[in-house]
Amino acid sequence: MTPPRSLIALGLFLAFSTVHAGEVKVAVAANFLTPMKMIAKSFEIGTGYKVLVSAGSTGQLYTQIKNGAPFQIFLSADQKTLAKLAAQKLTVPGTRFTYAVGKLVLWSAKPGFVDSRGEILKRGSFRHIAIANPKLAPYGAAAMETMQNLNVLASIEPKIVWGENIAQTQQFIASGNAELGFVALSQVISGGKPAKGSMWMVPGNLYAPIRQDAALLANGKDRPAAEALLKYLKGGTARAVIKSFGYGL
Repeated sequence: MTPPRSLIALGLFLAFSTVHAGEVKVAVAANFLTPMKMIAKSFEIGTGYKVLVSAGSTGQLYTQIKNGAPFQIFLSADQKTLAKLAAQKLTVPGTRFTYAVGKLVLWSAKPGFVDSRGEILKRGSFRHIAIANPKLAPYGAAAMETMQNLNVLASIEPKIVWGENIAQTQQFIASGNAELGFVALSQVISGGKPAKGSMWMVPGNLYAPIRQDAALLANGKDRPAAEALLKYLKGGTARAVIKSFGYGL
């Protein structure tokens, strides 16, 4: 006997709802994409939940969330963006925390090109330098602050190639379209080992601390998968991954 269409429709609805209840949609700042993928994989294995990750600049993701994008968790590259979302009642109160403290580096894909003291910035012996849009990317803002404090911004500014986010900025450097540029340490280190090329770790006194905050968004309220992932980000497994990419905790 064929079941009534209403029962078939109900069954499909329940199946669809169950699948989506087991998913968590995460917006993540581009500098943290690779660590987040590793964390998501171990979280999925341990819980059975599915993590859907979307990356971009913090400013781009903020605009998407404000305009109704269905993200449930936001991992920003700063603190002020989540503070703005909280003021707009788009985050769940009491869920915000700092998951990582970022570090800025000047990096080149060419070995020996960037010296260990960053003196190349004063010499200006390069054609192009890649920097993420400081209006959208906190690491781009930190790069601009660094150059201002070194009194080299005026001479370097004509050579800047702007990336939409920190991931595109790294691509400009890796491809050779820019000989060097400012990126997050996490993009050129994994498991405590640096990538090929050369880099200068920018001293912390040259830019404001890059405290990266996460929070449960309004869309994630009362969703077990989202709440479980946010808790997982505070745990030992996730923190070990974060540390291995050079972030402070």
